[in-house]
Amino acid sequence: MSFSDKLKHFFGLTSTLDDDFFDDLADMLIEGDFGASLAFETVDELKRRCKKENIREAEAARLILSKILNEILQKAQDQQKIPAETGGKTQVILLLGVNGVGKTTTAAKLARLLQKDTKIILAAADTFRAAAIDQLKIHGERLGIRVIAHKQGGDPAAVVYDALEAALAGRYGYVIADTAGRMHTKSALVEELKKIDRVTHSKGAGTPEDSRTYRWLVLDATTGGNALVQAETFHEAVKLDGVILSKMDSSAKGGIVFPLAAKLKLPVLYICDGEKYENIRPFNADECIKEFLG
Repeated sequence: MSFSDKLKHFFGLTSTLDDDFFDDLADMLIEGDFGASLAFETVDELKRRCKKENIREAEAARLILSKILNEILQKAQDQQKIPAETGGKTQVILLLGVNGVGKTTTAAKLARLLQKDTKIILAAADTFRAAAIDQLKIHGERLGIRVIAHKQGGDPAAVVYDALEAALAGRYGYVIADTAGRMHTKSALVEELKKIDRVTHSKGAGTPEDSRTYRWLVLDATTGGNALVQAETFHEAVKLDGVILSKMDSSAKGGIVFPLAAKLKLPVLYICDGEKYENIRPFNADECIKEFLG
């Protein structure tokens, strides 16, 4: 039984909204990757509203919970920065995240999605791993998308620089950079991204008026609370603009989106829920809540 089915079953079994109901609901939310503090805060708010509105039935409580969850997400979604169109300017998207979350595949999926409206260049800026460079080249060939790559061990910032120069010269809409997840310390991550920022806005590669750089974190949705720890680390090191959730399959509980919004004010931008290139979709708060609550 999936988590959403368990939560739906939980509300279906309940006849009275007593203390046991709210305690059990808090436990359920924690199990669903909500995090303990946010789970208790959310249940306390639900209890307060149910009392204020004289709600005594579980289904009515579930509807109120849905509203509370929507309010949590909306605070972050209001800050989301997804360019609806490039306006003739080249946008640089840096995909960040630890190894194993699916950054390279996500870069290909995102490129396929965005190439419907403009031309894309993929930048193989994960120069630590030859496999990542080769994999991105394969994706580029399959999708008919240009890939800028250097040799393994090269300077990631130089790869992004060359990709942006090519994009500006050829009037490409986006440069999507697959970056390394092998940053062992926060200071190394900061310095690497500062260097990339400098080259994206250097004289040779364009000015801030010519392009804008987005930092999007790729998180594995199946890792639960560990995904929040990763987000906190990256967000503290370099201010993130949003999150892409990968591997959002039936084993992912989905609750991670709520602490991301509540604690870090980070909007989820896209959901990846399969292996195929088309298995990526813009995040929709209403759909997310319906899926989470069953």
